[in-house]
Amino acid sequence: MPRAMTADDLYAIHWIGECDISPDGERVAFTVTRLDREADESRSTIWVVDAGGGEPRPFTSGPKDSAPRWSPDGRTLAFLRKPGDDPAQIFLMAADGGEARQLTRLPLGVGAPAWSPDGARIACSARTGDPPPPKESKQARPFRRIDSVKYRLNGEGFIYDRRRHLFVVRVSDGEAQQVTSGDWDDTEPAWSPNGRTLAFVSARQRTREHDNLNQLWLVPASGGRTRLLADAEGGGGPPAWSPDGGRIAQSFAPPGPANATLRVVEVRGGRAEPLDARFDRHTHLEGGPRWLDDRRVASLAEDRGAVAVVVAQRRRPTRWLAPGRHTLSALSVAADGRTAAVVVSSVREPAEVHRLDLQTGELTRLTHLNREWRREVATQPAQRFTVRTAPGVEVDAWFMKPHGFREGRRYPVLLNIHGGPFTQYGETFFDEFQVYAGAGYGVVFCNPRGSSGQGTEFGRAIVGDMGGPDYHDVMAAFDAALRCMPWADTARLGVLGGSYGGFMTSWVVGHTRRFAAACSERAVNDWYVFFGTSDIGATFTQRYLGERATPYDDVEAVLRQSPSTYVRDIRTPLLILHSEDDLRCPISQAEALFVPLRKLRRDVEFVRVPDENHDLSRGGRPSHRFDRFGVILDYFGRKLARGGRRRGRSPRRATARVTAAAAAAATTRGAR
Repeated sequence: MPRAMTADDLYAIHWIGECDISPDGERVAFTVTRLDREADESRSTIWVVDAGGGEPRPFTSGPKDSAPRWSPDGRTLAFLRKPGDDPAQIFLMAADGGEARQLTRLPLGVGAPAWSPDGARIACSARTGDPPPPKESKQARPFRRIDSVKYRLNGEGFIYDRRRHLFVVRVSDGEAQQVTSGDWDDTEPAWSPNGRTLAFVSARQRTREHDNLNQLWLVPASGGRTRLLADAEGGGGPPAWSPDGGRIAQSFAPPGPANATLRVVEVRGGRAEPLDARFDRHTHLEGGPRWLDDRRVASLAEDRGAVAVVVAQRRRPTRWLAPGRHTLSALSVAADGRTAAVVVSSVREPAEVHRLDLQTGELTRLTHLNREWRREVATQPAQRFTVRTAPGVEVDAWFMKPHGFREGRRYPVLLNIHGGPFTQYGETFFDEFQVYAGAGYGVVFCNPRGSSGQGTEFGRAIVGDMGGPDYHDVMAAFDAALRCMPWADTARLGVLGGSYGGFMTSWVVGHTRRFAAACSERAVNDWYVFFGTSDIGATFTQRYLGERATPYDDVEAVLRQSPSTYVRDIRTPLLILHSEDDLRCPISQAEALFVPLRKLRRDVEFVRVPDENHDLSRGGRPSHRFDRFGVILDYFGRKLARGGRRRGRSPRRATARVTAAAAAAATTRGAR
């Protein structure tokens, strides 16, 4: 019989990432990442599979190769390689194999390559500035002079003096020319069909320090004066030129949490309009949308927990391609606009590469890299259901039975809350759910208001009331799930989540005592402190808590929506798990909850993970990712053990608001 999935299977799975189909539609290059136990690092290589079928084969040797891009004639593959501890550079390799040739040698590394139409040049975005001193240097580091709130970034550290700009690199000899400059970041270069101009996105507006907007710009590929094409009315994704060179397509979202939808911008005049103003689903695609011809544009879009291809054009309804109970995470289109490569995953199966017929929507599987693993391991299905939580509001939710489920037995259940908040759980393979189910837990997950996957109004419903509609939806979905799970042991219920899911976990245990244990991971617990210490705090806080929700305008709104304000109401045993190098939700967020709970003599445990940032669960060292599962499963194993203390109190809700006196007291405590 197939066994349950465990944390050890992280090392066994082939994790397939992005893909790129050759211009003639004959081959697909894609990245494969494996976790190396001995070296304790992730190793990624590029593989190739024939689009007509056949066995996939390794193409590069790694150890850290990514971002494959075929040349326009299909004879060469460009990709990023990160040699050792050095930054990533562009390498070239002939389509029929051989030795890879290093093309770029920029001191701070480069971003994904973009081939010019004639194949003679490659554009990329790269950080500029002085490289950091060697780690072994004993010299004192210079002072840092900071004049912007956006001076550091999770996973990268200080960025205020290392702005990203565009470079054009000659393929013949690797000569690199910087074509943009300034005290801002220029990213996502895209070539015009005639090869004379680059489109890119940049936040050059005077308010860039205080908002998350950006603009669409043009610059001659040989360098020169930049031209603003579309103003900063929102946030635009990577640009894509139409085949005739007259328009540029991109995903675009208005300010605040909102769906990014497809729009086109006229190159002459800069007039922008949506391709389908009635389509209200979140579209996104690495590298930007794909033109199928001079009229139709393809991208990926989220819908109620699934992700599929959408095709949009003016004056016609957007058409879905290959919808289903799965998630497409990459899309690459051949030159004829009829064939595409996509990466597809489902709840029970890790991602694999497929061919997509853009005329019929038919999917044909091309890889089976995890076939042997799937034969050995029994992954659990998820049952989807919906819950009406308010007038006009329908929440999507799922539950899994534990591995080895037997009728008549009672099982502990874990409620998982996603991060974001503007993202979604759903029809994709998630190692965490499978490991928890494999350990004998029922698993419940849902997309409350504030999530993506539905209309923009659904995503904005929590603005100014974090912990209001979303908390109501999460608990309503959990109650509905339990009604479908007569085997659930209601004395052994746990709740957990990371980032926004950590915020919600901390909020939940401050507003109900129905759970026997909780794990709040990389959470926001104190918005007052988050405002000034997070790499995104000064903008994120006002986007979600309200425009005036700052420590100096409306501190009551800040504290009312902070889980730490309700620390006296937290009686549930709590595990706080946090990475020490997290710049998104700094370690102070964990300390802000742990110390008061200890002073109140509550049941709380604190686990700090060194040398990791906010992305521990997705991109941390393999040993840390493995040990993280051990910490979480050990904790719930102890707290939700059979025969443990039953929770006698009925569910309750803490007060939804803070009195002026409590707000003032909390402000004083925070100032100390």
